[in-house]
Amino acid sequence: MLAEGFHPRPMRMCRVFVSALMFSLVPLAVSAQTSLPPNQLTNFKDTSSFKPPAGAKVAVIEYEDLECPSCAKAFPIVHAAVSHYHIPIEEHDFQIPFHHWSHDAAIFAHYLKAKVSPELAEEFRRETFAMQYRIASIDDLHNWEQQFMKQNGKQMPFVVDPTGQFGREVDASTAFGEKIGVNYTPTIIVVSPSHWIEVKDPQEMYAAIDQAEAEANRGGAATVHKTAAAAHK
Repeated sequence: MLAEGFHPRPMRMCRVFVSALMFSLVPLAVSAQTSLPPNQLTNFKDTSSFKPPAGAKVAVIEYEDLECPSCAKAFPIVHAAVSHYHIPIEEHDFQIPFHHWSHDAAIFAHYLKAKVSPELAEEFRRETFAMQYRIASIDDLHNWEQQFMKQNGKQMPFVVDPTGQFGREVDASTAFGEKIGVNYTPTIIVVSPSHWIEVKDPQEMYAAIDQAEAEANRGGAATVHKTAAAAHK
């Protein structure tokens, strides 16, 4: 049975920045790398992977932990922005030390993506973020996974990861994040072919995508006016 109420958990490296960027006709400088809010860049070790997938001008890269409260707050904002602009998102698991159940939850998301459907895997992430406050243990998580499968008309597998494949994928994702210098979740990067923007406050997603698209289209990279970003503040 799922535990009721809020259960405190370590939140090291989980953070969200609450601020508001006033949009005006003031030019925004375009360079190889920036952040929103400004002047809050992480000192990444390697940014060679900060580029859109083939065929895309702009994309979002996100490192997340399913037990991270800040990731839960960011998820609907980030995905609403991605849907609004019709751009791809690359989600990566980044496991926070001392989180009790996020590794198993990530394994289950990988199982769903590979064995059931990417859409159901995404819905599992969405609903798990929303259910965080009711999950205090591995047992709670497994009860939730069974409930999720039942409500979606799917059969729960006897063993989710019999070969360890999905666990290795989660570990590899975290290791890659550590290699490039990710040190908190959510880490959100909006990328274009020659420019990337670290989004420290998810409320700045629309502004960041506007700026990245302007740079990618080379039709107004120097100035970002009150566009969709202002409408979604």
